[in-house]
Amino acid sequence: MRILIVNDDAVDAPGIAVLARAACRLGEVWVAAPAEQCSAMSQKLTLRELISVEEVPDFPAPVRGAWKIGGTPVDCVKVALGYLLEEKPDLVLSGVNNGFNAGQDIAYSGTLGAAFESARHNIPAIAFSVAADKYLGEMETHLHGLLRELTEKSAGPGFVWNVNFPAIRENRPLRGILRDRLVCPVSMYQERYVPVSREIGAVELECRGIPTPDTMIPDGTDAAAVRAGYISIGQVACLADGGERV
Repeated sequence: MRILIVNDDAVDAPGIAVLARAACRLGEVWVAAPAEQCSAMSQKLTLRELISVEEVPDFPAPVRGAWKIGGTPVDCVKVALGYLLEEKPDLVLSGVNNGFNAGQDIAYSGTLGAAFESARHNIPAIAFSVAADKYLGEMETHLHGLLRELTEKSAGPGFVWNVNFPAIRENRPLRGILRDRLVCPVSMYQERYVPVSREIGAVELECRGIPTPDTMIPDGTDAAAVRAGYISIGQVACLADGGERV
């Protein structure tokens, strides 16, 4: 199996190395990831600037090749398919993202944006996210089994798998896996804009995410699953205009 791995947290993020190590047990792996942090870029493309491509010789996993791309997560997929790889991959993995990609927040996600771009090219894709990078060690123990499970069953044409891992602590162990989760109809966080400085004629604002109350999150959804301590697995459809539906 030929596997391409991308992300939005940059090529040196710890999550992409964890995902690559697990994927190497399934086949030949290549990595194409942004040179810089690209969260919340959705399906943004680089159109009027040059895109740098640089090989990463010391990537911390036994991959066939790794490159850092001076562009967005979607650029990484397009550059890999159109320039870097001699053959089309059988599978694209995106992540592991530092932070959840659940609920309406997936509309902004660069992690999901890369997965949607892969689906547009008829390549099966799986997006992985975790509550925070500090839980990657515990996540890694479950990752290989989930990869095998999801590569053996299709999400369907135009669909991608979206997998979220909860915060796993000693006093709050993993409760299990919930499959077929729906996308929560609200965002997991609500934005608040706080002035941090003022100049004549201008105001500078800081965006702060406030967790959405549990009472606003319906049962059966991805957000409810991770809030309750479960791994959430769901299918998300990529529409031609870049939107999502369940």
